[in-house]
Amino acid sequence: MKKLFAVLFTLSMLAFMPKQKKQRVVFFGDSITQAGANPGGYIMRIDSMCNLEGKKADYEFIGAGIGGNKVYDLYLRMEEDVLAKNPDMVFIYVGVNDVWHKATSGTGTDADKFEKFYQAIIKKLKDKNIKVVLCTPATIGEKNDFSNPQDGDLNQYSKIIRDLAAKNSLPVVDLRKLFLAYNLTNNPENKTKGILTTDGVHLNAKGNQLVADEMWKLIKGN
Repeated sequence: MKKLFAVLFTLSMLAFMPKQKKQRVVFFGDSITQAGANPGGYIMRIDSMCNLEGKKADYEFIGAGIGGNKVYDLYLRMEEDVLAKNPDMVFIYVGVNDVWHKATSGTGTDADKFEKFYQAIIKKLKDKNIKVVLCTPATIGEKNDFSNPQDGDLNQYSKIIRDLAAKNSLPVVDLRKLFLAYNLTNNPENKTKGILTTDGVHLNAKGNQLVADEMWKLIKGN
């Protein structure tokens, strides 16, 4: 009888214990992140891996990507699209359009302005005690001999992000290095697209999985 009473007492106490809050993770970026929230996208793949590993009750994943966005677009909409969601962790994945649009439409972002806006985003997030993860922009063209037209700028902006990560003591998912290494091994014909992207920029299934794998490892480790 005493054992039964003890079991019932324990169960009743557990019923009144607050449930552990899910860790809310927001992915903040451009069209790559916008597509990441669609079936097969990297955010959906992270969610699937989370469920497969029995961690569904621990995490909530939210996409906050808008096509064409540059770093200053992220800064201008972060109150509504990120801070209002009260995230525990935010991945910042931006930079492709800041470089790419210089060539396509003359509306890119100069390196000094890119760094200032990026740092301002980091500060706002850190001031709210939100965990911040930086991501380097992966690719604008997949040729592995550094002959893609925007390789130089993409390397420069990726270095800015790495330096900001070091300055602010933040983790970085270095997609630029990962994609370059993958193409050196898996792109023997030196194609400009079709290895990890559909068009040299936007991710195909393999690209989405590579991004998902790297981000999920970091999420689990925090």
